[in-house]
Amino acid sequence: MMSVLSGLIRPEIADLEAYTPIVPLEVLADRLGLPVAQIVKLDANENPYGPAPAALAALQATATYHIYPDPEQTALRKALADYTGRSAEEILCGAGADELIDLVLRLIISPGDAIIDCPPTFGMYRFDAGICGGRVISIPRRADFSLDLPAIARAAAQGAKAIFLTSPNNPTGNPLPRSELLQILELPLLVVVDEAYIEFAEPEHAPVGASDLLDRYPNLAILRTFSKWAGLAGLRVGYGLFPRWLSEQLWKIKQPYNVSVAAQAAAVASLAVADELRARVQAIVAERERLFQHLNTFPFLTPFPSVANFILCRVEGRDARELKLALERRGVLVRHYQTPLLNGYIRISVGTPAQTDALIAMLAEVTR
Repeated sequence: MMSVLSGLIRPEIADLEAYTPIVPLEVLADRLGLPVAQIVKLDANENPYGPAPAALAALQATATYHIYPDPEQTALRKALADYTGRSAEEILCGAGADELIDLVLRLIISPGDAIIDCPPTFGMYRFDAGICGGRVISIPRRADFSLDLPAIARAAAQGAKAIFLTSPNNPTGNPLPRSELLQILELPLLVVVDEAYIEFAEPEHAPVGASDLLDRYPNLAILRTFSKWAGLAGLRVGYGLFPRWLSEQLWKIKQPYNVSVAAQAAAVASLAVADELRARVQAIVAERERLFQHLNTFPFLTPFPSVANFILCRVEGRDARELKLALERRGVLVRHYQTPLLNGYIRISVGTPAQTDALIAMLAEVTR
């Protein structure tokens, strides 16, 4: 019977490697035998300052949690139109930008269709393409993590339907140069620019990123999130800026109640105090520079310049995974990837000054 039932599974799903998420904080604290308050969590690029007080107040004041949310996210899209300077008709909201990645791929990818992936980068592009039965043409980045533009052009000429580019890139922290984006936009494919960390690259103003190119390039789509700059990772709310031809089709397949009442209320309240949140972003950017200087003092670490809220470090002369585990046993969490391109690296999220101090102290302790 089990063999018959297992035959019901699509073969591309049966062969798919599961995505490995971060272990929940409470689970890991219990495993380590440490109180949650003692954990220094620098492994998931979360905002250490949490939501704005206005967002927390909006959650407390909302009285409609027993009613389904607005399926069109009307108030949120209006507030986002003011924030981004784009029309509400171009904006689609999702349960984090992750849902929008999934929607775009489900819309355009049939089994056997290809996308271009430029590792090391965010793993959900490859993962969601696999769910759709798509092929992934991998164009690894150069040694300095810049894009291999000639190889991307060759892959586009082979019929790839889309390319996903994170700017700033995760986990390397480098921005996508405008000149390179313009070259890629001339290729015959959909260009999805994931700007999950754009506020940290443009900390003083509402982000522009690539949004000023939307009117010139109908093959451009932009993804953003409230998880990082607004501290709403646990509520799962993101949005995309899409050309009309694409957004009209995405609306057809979007789940109607995909963004919760709580997420909408907190996101609208966050946008109302964007200046306050940008001040927090500036504090994180300042701490990023302090952290970078500290990391440079360790001979076994080579940190890479970053315009995001994390720093990638090459580990030299010792095992990167063992370093991650040694820090973990002391209650300091950083990210290590079990992939060939990143096996010798760790990624460290930017926390508060106190968290930076704890990290540096533990790095010194594990090297004694």
